[in-house]
Amino acid sequence: MRHIAIGLEGSANKLGIGIVTHDDVTGKVEILSNIRHTHITPPGTGFLPRDTAAHHREHVLPVLENALKEANITIKDINVICFTKGPGMGAPLASVAIVARTLSLLWDKPLVGVNHCIGHIEMGREITGAKNPVVLYVSGGNTQVIAYAEKRYRIFGETLDIAVGNCLDRFARVLNLSNDPSPGYSIEQAAKSGKTFIELPYTVKGMDVSFSGILSYIEMIAQDQLASGECTPEDLCFSLQETIFAMLVETTERAMAHIGSNEVLIVGGVGCNLRLQEMMAQMAEQRGGKVFATDERFCIDNGIMIAHAGLLAFRTGFTTSLEESFCTQRFRTDEVYVSWRD
Repeated sequence: MRHIAIGLEGSANKLGIGIVTHDDVTGKVEILSNIRHTHITPPGTGFLPRDTAAHHREHVLPVLENALKEANITIKDINVICFTKGPGMGAPLASVAIVARTLSLLWDKPLVGVNHCIGHIEMGREITGAKNPVVLYVSGGNTQVIAYAEKRYRIFGETLDIAVGNCLDRFARVLNLSNDPSPGYSIEQAAKSGKTFIELPYTVKGMDVSFSGILSYIEMIAQDQLASGECTPEDLCFSLQETIFAMLVETTERAMAHIGSNEVLIVGGVGCNLRLQEMMAQMAEQRGGKVFATDERFCIDNGIMIAHAGLLAFRTGFTTSLEESFCTQRFRTDEVYVSWRD
């Protein structure tokens, strides 16, 4: 038997709708469509919850129509509607959840609310084939080092303040870098031309990391030294990346040693950064291990990861009632009972 799920993602500035199918006999997962539309703001600015929610409301129906058309299926073929329950920004989450609930009622299909992080992890495992990796989840709103144990994804370490993606995004605003396709990508490209490493605070506390002090310090350097020509924006981007990625590599390696794993899976939007992948690969190679990562189709927020994770839960009998289909901005990764894994 074949199950088909549609997934709606809108926890931040990416609106994504994806459709996947699972074959119960072969276990094969097939991606039928993966449509995304991004709310992009002018350089030097961030995106506000109200405006992002308005973007999602404006574009959700065309994106839905394109997803169904690309998948070449009808409403009758869909078994379940999956949506991001959290974590994320309240207004964008709610705007997409309303659409999911409406479709559930119109189409008479069951709902499954999905944890955003679980979606990233399960999509990464499916695409890369990683068996039991230490997971580094890095995005605009989340930074966690995770490993699976006894039906839960356990958090070994995390950020104590802002997420790594938020740190990069906010510094891109200081330098007035483009938000198209993302501020983190603009920093990555600028860092490639950096020639001088500027020492920054290195804040690792056990298994946890902190980025707010680093951001404040480098903003101060940018104010004082850019105008005088003591350093370049490229130098600052290079130095910031090298420092914060080294912190992430350190905590990930410590988790690998603790659980005895030789696999690392990098997920989340910042996981697309090739320099982060390179640094992690160097560490893993020294331990006789391997790094798994995906490209922007899968690591940046998308609907297929929500459809895939939701379908995994649905096939074990899990559904979300209309009364329980509310969103929550704080939804811990380790709150989810992972019924589909041994």
